[in-house]
Formats: sequence, structure tokens, C-alpha cells
Amino acid sequence: MNASDKAILAPGVTRREVWAWAMYDFANSGYTTVVITAIFNAYFVSVVAGRAPWATFAWTAALAVSYALILVSAPLLGAYADTHRAKKRLLALTTIGCVLGTAGLALAGPGSLVVAIVFLVISNFCFGSGENLIAAFLPELADEDSLGKVSGWGWSLGYIGGLASLGACLGYIGWAQAQGQTAADFVPVAMLITAALFAVASAPTFLFLRERGANTGSNANGGSAWARVLDTLHHASRYRDMRRFMLCIVFYQAGIQAVIALAAIYAEQAMGFTTTDTIKLIFLVNITAAIGAFFFGQIQDRLGHVRSIALTLAGWMVMILLAWSATTPALFWLAANIAGLCLGASQSAGRALIGYLAPARRHGEFFGLWGLAVKLSSILGPLTYGAITWISGGDHRLAILVTGGYFVVGLAILAGVDAERGRQAAINDSSGRPRIPGTAAAD
Repeated sequence: MNASDKAILAPGVTRREVWAWAMYDFANSGYTTVVITAIFNAYFVSVVAGRAPWATFAWTAALAVSYALILVSAPLLGAYADTHRAKKRLLALTTIGCVLGTAGLALAGPGSLVVAIVFLVISNFCFGSGENLIAAFLPELADEDSLGKVSGWGWSLGYIGGLASLGACLGYIGWAQAQGQTAADFVPVAMLITAALFAVASAPTFLFLRERGANTGSNANGGSAWARVLDTLHHASRYRDMRRFMLCIVFYQAGIQAVIALAAIYAEQAMGFTTTDTIKLIFLVNITAAIGAFFFGQIQDRLGHVRSIALTLAGWMVMILLAWSATTPALFWLAANIAGLCLGASQSAGRALIGYLAPARRHGEFFGLWGLAVKLSSILGPLTYGAITWISGGDHRLAILVTGGYFVVGLAILAGVDAERGRQAAINDSSGRPRIPGTAAAD
């Protein structure tokens, strides 16, 4: 390890281990890119549900069920992972579940709504749970002054992974269309391709990433996870900045999750894009997202976590207004690329701030709470969009404008977050020092 590595990585962490950690972002991004954002969502609406008036709402409702399951389980899984040094074992189980669930989506054809929903719920639940667990390794790998940079490495590599999976699927779809095949023929194969790439690309994570932290499962009767979560909630006042940021996440992520889950549907229904055009659009958005995550990660630690997130939320507001007003492909492409830059930057910045505010003894637990907030937003945002399109008779422009309001609310809440006060509270918790009235940790 050279001198520059020592300034960025935590003691005892090697570059190979950080690469192995980031490779999980590379591996799992294919799922969100292909299944949630680019291909299967539009396939679900147009083929599985046959373009029924309730099709978009059914898609968002199925996602909401999977996120509701994560809401219940995420803090408990995180607390269990902390007390039993089980992050890596739980990550392996969720990875297997997501890979098998994604492969199961290949069974969904025209009219097979139940099959599609069951495997969508399974795969997305496992994906979201794994996303929380891999994020909990971040504070153990990066120096506290380089969390943004290391998080940016992971997110940028993740978007490259999304590009790899989408590119492989796009290559196959192009060949299949040339053979006269329809979406009902080639989309199931695309699901198998995505599942296989996830399995292969995640292998370095399980080979080289180390499990750190002490096994503190003294209450190994199964109640320890509940006890830690209840203790955190009971003493939430000591983490007031973390608590406020979690609320901020619920709102601004509601807008982000609506864009992720419904971008392809909006492009096809509001802008008249073909399936090929939509895939090319998502492909380019992943490139700009990788750029945003990497370069923003380089400046986030110097700019400040809160200021960085505020900047990305302002960019999201601009993107929503452009997409809502776009009547030509050129303007919509501009909006999509702004979305990509903001997506990579805001996702990386949010994960880094959680790592900054999380006590050392509770990484899994706090990233579980982060997952809870993100998944609550994943219910709120897409369901808002889906409900508005249903009520308005298919007005996708109105739906995206309304969901854009979540960014405004998130920015207002963010203004009250003091990252340094929150960091001091985390340090006091980790050191076991009692809270002193009038200090940052106690206020």
C-alpha cells in the first residue's frame, strides 16, 4: 500500500479489498438497470399486463410490496449482522435470492401477471437487502475523511456494471429482433443474461472482502437484533442529525426512485420512444451517472457532505422541469443526462454521509435504517407516480411534475442537518463516553 492509499483507506485495508467491495456495486447494478429501469418494467406494462389502464400502477404496487418487506426486515438484518459478524453471510444469501429471482422472471410471458409479480417481489427484496449490507462495509474500508471518494468509486463502477449488463442484453435483443423475434421471446433471455452476470461479477466480493468487527451477539437468543434497534429508536435524540437526514432521504429518494422505476415507461408513453430508443437512453444515462459518481466523489469530502447533496437536489429539480416541458427528443435527452449526473452524485453522496454519521459499533444497523428510509421512499415515489397516471387517465407529464415536488421537500429538510454535530454524536457513541448535557451529542 502506498502513501496515498494510507490517506484514503482505513488501517489494514488493501486496494484489492476495496476493489472487491466495489465489484458488488458492479454486479448488482445490472439488476436495477435491466429489470427495474430499462427493459423488464416496460415489458411488464406492455406485454405481461397487456397495456391495461392499471398496468403502471400494478408495476409500482408490486415494487411497493417488496420495499415494504425490506422496511420491516432491514434494521433487524443490520443489527443481527453487527452482533454476529454476519454481513458477508447475509449478503451471500440475498445475492443467491436475487440471482434466482431474476432468472425466475424469464418465466413471465403475456398474461402471466402472478408469475411476474412473485419473482419481481423476491428479486427486488433480495436486491434491496443486499444493497444495505454491502453499504455497511464502507465505513470499515475508508478513512472517515475519504468516505465520499471511496463511495464514489463503488457507485461509478456500479454504473459501468449496469452498462455491461445492459450492453449484453442490447446485443442479444438486436440479434433476436433481426431474427424476427418479439419481446415475449427475447426479454426472458435478457433476464437469464442479467442473472448470470450478477452471479459471476459478485464472485470477487465473496473471495476477497473481509468481515470485520467483533462478534457481540451476547444475546444470541434472537432478541439481540430487536434490542439494538429498539435501543437506537429509544435514544434517537442522540442521533438527531442522522434522524433528520433519514427523513430527508425519504423525500428526495422518493423522487429518485420514481425516476429509476419509471424512466423507460415515461420515455415510451410520454415521448413515444421505441424499446430500442429507450434502451439507448438508459445506456447513456448510466455513462453520465458513472461520471457523476466518480468525479463528484473526488470533491465531496472537500465540499462537504450536506452541501454536496444540496447541489445534486437542485440539479434534480432542473431535470424534472426539463423532462416535464420536453416536447422534442433533444430536450428530453438533455434532461436524461442531467438525471444521470445527479443520480450518480446523489446516491454516492447519501451513502457517504450515512457512513460519516454512523457509530462504529452500529454500521450494519444504521445502514439498515438507511435502507429502511430508501425503501419507504421507493414505495412513496413510484406509487405516487402510478396513482397519478391512473387517476389522470395516463397523464405521465403531470405525474413526473408532482413527484418532482419530493426534491423540494427533501432540500428544505436537509437545511437543518449539521454533519459535524452528527459525527460527534457517532464518535461519542463509539467511544462509550456518556452524553454530556449541552454538548453536540446530547443536544
